[in-house]
Amino acid sequence: MTAELPPNSQAPRAFSLSIGQLTFGSFLLVLAVIIITSTASVIAIRHIDTTFAELQRLQSVGDIAEDIDRRMNELRLAARDFVTEPGSQSVQVAEAAQSLSEILKKTRIKLAPEQQDMIDGVTQRLATYRNGIERISALLSRRAELVAGLPPLRDAFDKAVAASNDAALANALSQSQSRIATALLAHNTSAAEQAAQSMRAMAISDPALRGAVDNYAEAIIAVSVREGQIADIDKEVLGAEGRLIQKVTELLRELSSRRGHVLSRDFARTLAEAKWQSIVLGTAGVLIGLFASVLVVRRTVRPLARIAGSIRKVAGGEKSAFIPGADLDNEIGDIARAAEVFRQTLVDADSAREAALRALAEQRLAEESYHKLFEASVDGIYVTTPGGALLNANPALARMMGYATPQDLIKGIDDIATTVYLDPAAREQYQQLMQRDGTVRDYEYQVRASDGTVLWLSDSATVVRNDAGEVIRYEGTVRDITDQKRAEDAIAEGRRLLQMVIDTVPAVINVKDRDLRYVLMNRYMAGIFGIEPQDAIGQTTGELMSRYGAAKTDENDKRVLSARRELGFYEEEYKDVAGNMRQWLVNKLPILDAQGEIENIVTVALDIGERKRSEQEMRKARDSAEAALRNLRETQNSLIEAEKLAALGRLVAGVAHEVNNPVGISLTVASALERKTANFATQVERGDLRRSSLNDFLNTARDASSQLVANLNRAAELIQSFKQVAADRNYSDQRTFDLGDLTEQVVMSLRPGLRKHNLTLNVDCEPNLIMNSYPGPYGQVLTNLFLNAVAHAFPDGKAGEVEIQVHAAGGDNVEVIFADNGCGMSLDVRRRAFDPFFTTRRDQGGTGLGLHIVYSIVTTRLGGRLSLDSAPGNGTRIQMILPRVAPLEQAAE
Repeated sequence: MTAELPPNSQAPRAFSLSIGQLTFGSFLLVLAVIIITSTASVIAIRHIDTTFAELQRLQSVGDIAEDIDRRMNELRLAARDFVTEPGSQSVQVAEAAQSLSEILKKTRIKLAPEQQDMIDGVTQRLATYRNGIERISALLSRRAELVAGLPPLRDAFDKAVAASNDAALANALSQSQSRIATALLAHNTSAAEQAAQSMRAMAISDPALRGAVDNYAEAIIAVSVREGQIADIDKEVLGAEGRLIQKVTELLRELSSRRGHVLSRDFARTLAEAKWQSIVLGTAGVLIGLFASVLVVRRTVRPLARIAGSIRKVAGGEKSAFIPGADLDNEIGDIARAAEVFRQTLVDADSAREAALRALAEQRLAEESYHKLFEASVDGIYVTTPGGALLNANPALARMMGYATPQDLIKGIDDIATTVYLDPAAREQYQQLMQRDGTVRDYEYQVRASDGTVLWLSDSATVVRNDAGEVIRYEGTVRDITDQKRAEDAIAEGRRLLQMVIDTVPAVINVKDRDLRYVLMNRYMAGIFGIEPQDAIGQTTGELMSRYGAAKTDENDKRVLSARRELGFYEEEYKDVAGNMRQWLVNKLPILDAQGEIENIVTVALDIGERKRSEQEMRKARDSAEAALRNLRETQNSLIEAEKLAALGRLVAGVAHEVNNPVGISLTVASALERKTANFATQVERGDLRRSSLNDFLNTARDASSQLVANLNRAAELIQSFKQVAADRNYSDQRTFDLGDLTEQVVMSLRPGLRKHNLTLNVDCEPNLIMNSYPGPYGQVLTNLFLNAVAHAFPDGKAGEVEIQVHAAGGDNVEVIFADNGCGMSLDVRRRAFDPFFTTRRDQGGTGLGLHIVYSIVTTRLGGRLSLDSAPGNGTRIQMILPRVAPLEQAAE
């Protein structure tokens, strides 16, 4: 098309020049030809204008059709919202119907009579549609009244069933009621009606129960009947809506088709008339007529024919057909552009319809995604009323509260404040916050699960209000933060113990963060600033000293941050709270995190003021520091001894439990024998002793003696084993012993604790391993390893095996392997396993000294070495290499 535009713009000038040259001598003939040609052109242009007007009208009808489609969608959505959520939606349905009625009236005026009849049919169906909406509204009101009356009938039904003496009848009624509830929740009205009919058909002799069952069943049947009527009318309304949409669509298609055909015929007739007029006029003027006909054909007929062909394609459903001539600046261009607008309007209408369908599909997908998120969420999700009734919950919340399903949770909770909240005051505060702010974030409180377990929950919720602004329900999510609370308590306890330990040290000890603010300070340093240790947390040195008019630079702390290493001991001085100048020997060192970045700065400082005054005072200060170090060591040794005593106490408790069985049996047998002897003595005193009584007494005495001897021997063996182990524990001198026998004795004292822990202890000892060492510390090592495995390797009572292997390792050493198939250790725990005070069970009473005592005894007292091999899920293996003869220097210690 662009290649033909330049000739089209130059042709009129060439045509006028050619006519002037050829008709100069016969002006009248040319003038006649021009007049006739002009008349024909005017007639043709009038036809073209008429066609153009039809195109504009068709475009207007397309806009009206689009408006009808939009109003119909609004009416359909409003009707659906009214059926599913009755209320104020009825106003929207009326407005949408009124708007559709008005647009149909406007459309009717612009249509042909036969099409007006179709619009009248649509109007009648719209009236039927309104009538159906009014009937549904009446049924919804009646259904609401019936549903409101169900709870009292249900309560009367439950009380009558509970009071019934016929268990089978009560069970059958309960099952029928469960089917009714399940059917109502699933909106299966026919199933609910059938269950109610079966309930009413049961043979019940109790008049009270009969009346309660009949009332409840009739109410359920009435609700089901109303639900069925609503469903039937809803189906009828939706069918009328489908027919209405189909009728409007058919009307639009018929309108487009007829208008397209009319437009095509008009264009064809106009082109034919113009062509024949050009031919007739061409015979009068040969060259002029030929030139005119060629000009008309090239500049008018062909573009119009192409436009007409494109319009026929569009009318035939080919929406992507190209409309030629739209770039021309003339009437043909206007016609082409109008046709293009019409085509684009049809394309946009189809696109809008497809977009609406996609939007509906996306909405359904969003609803499904929300349902999946609700069901699969790891956090608990709930919906409750302000009165405390639980309306809905997801599976995560049910599992959290100890229930199998959300339905069990909802049924098991009547009032949240009394059955869930550990402290009802927390519920009151929750309601006050929701009433005041309309939302809560991370609100923490304690609840009681179904098995009585107390949990900590973190709650985030919002209120939902009705149109009147009244709170109708709470919606929120909860997280189980019980483990977090326990961890916080364990950390607080660890900090308390650490604070107690460093408070006993007469030296400055503090820890700062990267911002040079205190995170830990011992009481000695706090006394220098005249403040409590906890009050110094979060403050800088400058802020603390400014309280009494002193100052101190943080330059050394900044040097640690920049150098990333300890500074070594250096001296500094500053004033204390009393105004005295104090001299200190200070060392600062960084603490690195897992990424190698500086996390904290530890400062240790000794008061060296007296050393500055005199050498004697300096020695006194050094003695004080050494005394403080000895106190720390004594404290550590005391804790180690306490751990040893605790292990021995657990050993004693196990042996006492084991000894209690034979001793208890012996006491029972002795008591029975005593009663039998008293009865025998009574018979002897009365003189009526018989041989059968004598034989019975002798048999009883023989059996009792056998049981007493057997059980007392068992108790004696246990006590002897315990005495040997206890003697070895308390006996610190070196002696010669068989390592296999000693291991068996220690294991015998440990076996009483195996039953309650569901563990198996296997021992493989090579015989005749004679050692000259310390049996007590060796027994302490095995006991601590066993107790550590019980406490850490098998959490939650999991079954497992513990294995002890003792073999010779060359001529001078023995190898002892202690292994378990428990949960194993992580890399971080394995690196710190033998550190003092390191434990992973601080919240369960662990001191962190068990393995440290093992390491200390093996490497110092027994003169050996040990290695640890463990991985998560692969158990733990500890190998100890001990000399057969303990070194003398170790014995000296």
